[in-house]
Amino acid sequence: MSAPDGSPVGAERSIGQLFASATADLSALVHDEIALAKAQLKQDVKRGATSGGAFSLAGAVLVFSLPMLNFALAYGIRTWTEWNLALCFLLSFAANVLVALVLVLIGVTFAKKAKKSQGPQKVAASMKQSAGVLQNARPHPRPEPARDRGPEAIEAVARSSS
Repeated sequence: MSAPDGSPVGAERSIGQLFASATADLSALVHDEIALAKAQLKQDVKRGATSGGAFSLAGAVLVFSLPMLNFALAYGIRTWTEWNLALCFLLSFAANVLVALVLVLIGVTFAKKAKKSQGPQKVAASMKQSAGVLQNARPHPRPEPARDRGPEAIEAVARSSS
């Protein structure tokens, strides 16, 4: 078995090897978080486009279908019920507005999902948190060299390391 850098597990690694391993891991983490941000942004753009498409479709339905649908529906209602023609036109207009409202509700639903997602903001916060942890990490203080200490300190260090 070996560590990610190829050294045997349990073997002492130098500070340079540890630093290189940490740098490689941090680089991989940053690349993965950037890929995650891109994927979430792509999903948010897709939801936004779906929302815009639903709003556009609702507008197109109202603009292009009202005259034809109103005439056809009004005369159809008149044929089936023998009601006043003006009332029949009002009913056909109400049916078109109802269809447009359903399409607007679909658009609002997708717009809320896209707004609520906030994928890139989550990834950016996670990256800042990772950078903050790494900035606050300090190496352990090293003891002074043995030549500057007295014999008692050298003896205590020798006993504690064995």
